[in-house]
Amino acid sequence: MVQTPGSDSAGGSSKARRNVVESEVDQLVRTFEDFADPAQEWRRLVSEVLGTFFLVLVAAGGGMMSQAFPNTISRTAAVVAPGLMVLAIILFMGKVSGAHLNPAVSIAFSLRGDFPWRRVPAYIVAQLAGAALAAWFLQAVVRVSASVGSNYPASTYSAWDAFLMETVLTLALVSVILGTASGAQNLGVVGAFGVGSYIALAGLWGSPISGASMNPARTFGPDLVSGDFSHYWVYLVGPLVGAVIAVGVAFVLRGPGGGRAGSGAAQGDLFTQVQKPGDP
Repeated sequence: MVQTPGSDSAGGSSKARRNVVESEVDQLVRTFEDFADPAQEWRRLVSEVLGTFFLVLVAAGGGMMSQAFPNTISRTAAVVAPGLMVLAIILFMGKVSGAHLNPAVSIAFSLRGDFPWRRVPAYIVAQLAGAALAAWFLQAVVRVSASVGSNYPASTYSAWDAFLMETVLTLALVSVILGTASGAQNLGVVGAFGVGSYIALAGLWGSPISGASMNPARTFGPDLVSGDFSHYWVYLVGPLVGAVIAVGVAFVLRGPGGGRAGSGAAQGDLFTQVQKPGDP
């Protein structure tokens, strides 16, 4: 067989280009498959944006849909729905980001030693963004002011009363979250049922006074879109104070955190950092 001059170089060049393309494709596949790579932090943040979006979609959407369609959604349904949504979110994406969905929870996990402080700012930004997107979506589609989906103290109660209610409700919520995440309980994903059930229960009895937000992001979204932050301090400070107290309670009940189970629940399975590998 007679080869023309340059045929070898042309074939070699084609093979080299093919090798480069295959190498780039393999690298891309490895990037998406390597859950142990800390560069995959974007997965966690997307998870928090998406999860908080769904939570606020239901939590704020209950009031807004009730306004748009009177006598269709009862108070019971409106306060139980967020608990069911949180349960579902923890089950379907808890292994990715820990499914915090709440700045108070992220801070509590860090105070407990289960979550790196360096990740907290990005988590909070992601949660606030998800909440704002949900409120904007609801206002655009339902055509009701996002303020209807926010939280406010009851007309016959003071902001201080609502603050105390949010503090106590969040104290119990974060206690449930930290408790079900601990190695002593060893509940795994079953903890999602405990967290979801508590949110529904807290809404059933606590919502008439404060709305039972327990989450600065949940209230931030509707307040931002509606431009009304008149009572936001209640739903920022109350949950944060409750979360800090809950961390203290967890220390009294179970000692310091930072073990494998708590860190896994707080961080998910992507490059989990454990301060105390020897602890359960």
